[in-house]
Amino acid sequence: MTLNIFFLTITIHKRKMSLKEAVHQELVEKLYEKNKDRQASMYRMM
Repeated sequence: MTLNIFFLTITIHKRKMSLKEAVHQELVEKLYEKNKDRQASMYRMM
């Protein structure tokens, strides 16, 4: 009888953003919200 045991460890670290990345991410979120609002308003018109 053969018993094969395999252990796998996964470690996740939160990545620290630079100032430039944070500003870019904020801009992306604002544009996403703006487009989402526009889509919702167009949907209400129909």
